[in-house]
Amino acid sequence: MPSSGAGATTADLISVSLKVSRYRRAQSDGAPLKVETAMPRRPIELECRVEHLSILDEHGQVDPDLEPAIPAETLLALHRTMLLSRRFDARLSMLQRQGRLGTFAPGTGQEAAQIGAVAALEPRDWVLPTYREGPALIWRGTPLWGLLLYDAGFNEGGAPPQGWNNLPISIPVGSQIPHAVGLAYAARQRGLDEVALAFFGDGATSTGDFHEALNFAAVFETATIFLCQNNQWAISVPRERQTRARTLAQKALAYGVPGLQVDGNDILAVYAATAEAVNRARAGEGPTLIEALTYRMGVHTTADDPTRYRKEEELREWEKKDPISRFQSYLQAKGLLDQAAVAALEEEVKAEIEAAWEEAQRRIAAAGDPLHLFEHLYAEAPPYLAEQREAFARHLREQRD
Repeated sequence: MPSSGAGATTADLISVSLKVSRYRRAQSDGAPLKVETAMPRRPIELECRVEHLSILDEHGQVDPDLEPAIPAETLLALHRTMLLSRRFDARLSMLQRQGRLGTFAPGTGQEAAQIGAVAALEPRDWVLPTYREGPALIWRGTPLWGLLLYDAGFNEGGAPPQGWNNLPISIPVGSQIPHAVGLAYAARQRGLDEVALAFFGDGATSTGDFHEALNFAAVFETATIFLCQNNQWAISVPRERQTRARTLAQKALAYGVPGLQVDGNDILAVYAATAEAVNRARAGEGPTLIEALTYRMGVHTTADDPTRYRKEEELREWEKKDPISRFQSYLQAKGLLDQAAVAALEEEVKAEIEAAWEEAQRRIAAAGDPLHLFEHLYAEAPPYLAEQREAFARHLREQRD
């Protein structure tokens, strides 16, 4: 049958129109339908392969053909930051239960997915965190006392450290992803080779911000890395309930962007994948989407109870893939770490966290009257705000008493 495209005659177009018209008329009359194909169909060849990268297995055994060349001192720094982040999370949880901190989102279990990614960047590169990127921010120079201040309700604690291009923590799901594209686009306009990396969870891939950012980044070939931490749960919604896609990495293919899935509990795999994406971005080859398969070991936030929606057996299985124990086995096999060194590091980390809490308390005490947060909003405070101020004042008096 002739096509209706270029080269089709008027008679061809009339023939197609009559066949479609007969089909519709038969359908409306209730007559038996005889479908005549009005348009030819031909397959379009697409490259739809998505690769999975794993370098360290669950027991810390490395694939020597894939092992990235990372200096020994950097490997030990990665391990130290992972351990510090894990112990810091535990201390934050304790302080929150004591009423000394507000609600926060632990990163326990996701240390490799975060630290492995940011370790492949330079300080001049941009990092856009969500509310769970404590480990990444620690690597990127944010002091522990700053994170403590932030979780105590002081936005000053989230200020980016001098010399690091970090954006402040973003709470709304997915809202920071387009900003990463804009930062990379602006860097190119200024003649800079800066890369922008946006962290987000699996739930954010269901937001419009995610898809709009991917499309913009692909069209304008920006130096953007989209790092999805697929921790299997968007609060209480399991991964399989929000998309039928076999992987989240394949969502990149619809926009003409490379997509790669990595073992997110394998810090070497995350580092290697991100380093490759960084090299592509700096070379002007555009964005990359990385799906890091990991697991949220604890609560979504300290206001959450995961026992209401997930099974204990699932947690036990993922604990076997713990990123820290896996990495420690790898470092021990390389002769860079032993049990005595781990024990000494545990004491060192504990002292660092204690010193950070003392510094945070000092800064909180010097911050002035917390009731100031109700000022400078309105010329005349509305009734509901005045009620909130009074309720907070009563709470402060009770704490002091």
